Amino acid sequence: MPFGQLVLGSPGSGKSTYCDGMHQFMGAIGRQCSVVNLDPANDHTNYPCALDIRDLVTLEEIMADDRLGPNGAILYALEELENNMEWLENGLKEIGEDYLLFDCPGQVELYTHHASLRNIIYRLQKLGFRLVAVHLSDSFCLTQPSLYISNILLALRAMLQMDLPHINIITKIDKVADYDPLPFNLDYYTEVQDLNHLLPTLENETPALRSGKFGRLNKAIADLVENFGLVSFEVLAVENKKSMMHILRVIDRAGGYVFGSAEGANDTIWQVAMRNETSMMDGLDIQERWIDNKAFYDEQEQREEETQDKIRAAQAETAEEAGGSVPGPSLAASSGIRVVRKKAET
Repeated sequence: MPFGQLVLGSPGSGKSTYCDGMHQFMGAIGRQCSVVNLDPANDHTNYPCALDIRDLVTLEEIMADDRLGPNGAILYALEELENNMEWLENGLKEIGEDYLLFDCPGQVELYTHHASLRNIIYRLQKLGFRLVAVHLSDSFCLTQPSLYISNILLALRAMLQMDLPHINIITKIDKVADYDPLPFNLDYYTEVQDLNHLLPTLENETPALRSGKFGRLNKAIADLVENFGLVSFEVLAVENKKSMMHILRVIDRAGGYVFGSAEGANDTIWQVAMRNETSMMDGLDIQERWIDNKAFYDEQEQREEETQDKIRAAQAETAEEAGGSVPGPSLAASSGIRVVRKKAET
């Protein structure tokens, strides 16, 4: 029973960077993982691409042959994939039982009202794939109430449209400390608490929003989100190991991966820990970690990583002197996993 993530989000939210970082992280913890590129406009990926929609159809061909713009061409490409599901199914069979990451296009129409992506996912579900929708939003949206509420509505619409276990994530959370101070603590935004408290700040954002008409509209939107009660956010810094561990555990619980069979008789301690331990971020106030005392925690984690690097180096030296193999990762040594954001080639 293959498990996987459907990575959604508007352009610039960090989907490809997330797929690259998650692929590296899973490789480090011993979980077999493959990335499937479903974006026909993505002609260069930092991650190794196991299956690429551009082998079926490219954006350039569609735009030239059918005289479509970029957005229309991407919708057409997903319709083409829907009509050629055998190509996708055969490709996934060759991948086998690997954990899958589906890197999706950034056009929000694909997961708000266009049916092709949803139909493709339904077909995969019938084949036994257990998928979780992972919706990414750039942390910059927290700096303006209008952007934040727009991202909430986008996330809500995606949840209703895709009909999958759904995790909303605010990415690049390590950048928030560099922005202007937020009017509320970070947990207000992640828990999507009463949005009516945000309305005065929204009205101060621009004079156009101070009219009675917009005030009633904004209150209606706030009440709509609150009545559904579905949207909340996790936070992620893709280069932070503990943050990645937390996100993967949340996703594993949502998709049922934690209840699956063991990955093998020789499970590493990382694999056992990822299945059974509580999140490493539990009990840590995100306001304190990412805004109030970010520098302190960054320095502390850096010292921990340096300590683990020394432990692993000592283990490797001892094993080499003994003429044996390097011992498997211990719980202490394993905490040195790093996720590196690769630079695109020019």
